[in-house]
Amino acid sequence: MKTILVTGGAGYIGSVLVRQLLARDYRVRVVDRLDFGGESLMELFQEPAFEIVTADVRDTAAMQEALRGVDAVVHLAAIVGDPACARDPDMARSINLDGSLQLYDLADAAGAKRFVFASTCSNYGKMADQDTLVDESSPLQPLSVYAETKVGVEEQLLAQPATRTCKPTCLRFSTAYGCSPRLRLDLTVNEFTKELALGRELLVFGAQFWRPYCHVRDLSRAIIAVIEADESLVAFDVFNVGDRRENYRKQMIVDCICEQIPNASIKYVHKDEDPRDYRVSSDKIKRTLGFEISKTVPDGIAEFRRIIQGGLLPDPDAAKYSNLAAIEAAAKRAA
Repeated sequence: MKTILVTGGAGYIGSVLVRQLLARDYRVRVVDRLDFGGESLMELFQEPAFEIVTADVRDTAAMQEALRGVDAVVHLAAIVGDPACARDPDMARSINLDGSLQLYDLADAAGAKRFVFASTCSNYGKMADQDTLVDESSPLQPLSVYAETKVGVEEQLLAQPATRTCKPTCLRFSTAYGCSPRLRLDLTVNEFTKELALGRELLVFGAQFWRPYCHVRDLSRAIIAVIEADESLVAFDVFNVGDRRENYRKQMIVDCICEQIPNASIKYVHKDEDPRDYRVSSDKIKRTLGFEISKTVPDGIAEFRRIIQGGLLPDPDAAKYSNLAAIEAAAKRAA
């Protein structure tokens, strides 16, 4: 059994990935600060192949210990999203940039063979041509602290000498959606579906801007595809994760929701100043690894509609379902 270290394993993507890895008979060691609690992993404590280390990825001693005997590292831990990073840019840079690069060096020193880095399609910023899709060769134009830190790590990882033991792969994730043990309702598809499923009026800003979308389970599947791929196919390389057919304007997402929730109430607010606007091709990961998504945005909408309308969430507005709200609530408690 190979041992995989997953940083941020209690998070939105991590808690899905950990279960997928265990199902494929990997040993899984999670490192997480548990900023959002550890409930997403509670049921796994009975699994003999699972263990968790409560630590900050910047803690050198803790990470050196956690990396013992590890075959591969999946690095998900980060301050995630533009609003959360903008709240404390220095902390975001410390964790997302400095912490990530230190972790890679420690993983290499520990003898880990693979390092899968969770990056973002936000790195593309704004596409120059509305009629074309950006791909891995397109210029990067990070327009937020979050994207800046991800680009910074990518540049350093991909510039490492090929002689290093630990071979990095960068995955630029599309905007995530879908159900996870650590639920998030501050993501576009999830949030829009929640509001309309609750019978509320949905306020939509900048309905014309493009984004690529991918279900959280498929993002996790892509990570495993990289781990299990021949090293020559993925080492020192970068892949967009998603599907070219899953690029949507916000208006298009609303239209998809309205097909499942008729007579929904929507109010549009015109907005031109959002600098991010990009349609993405993920053909490379399909061509190289044979990876294809298993779910589409309408699937995710149906999933969340059933959850909300079925009353499975007694308090869908709870702060714990929003990264920024949860961080601010924790800061108030600490004060």
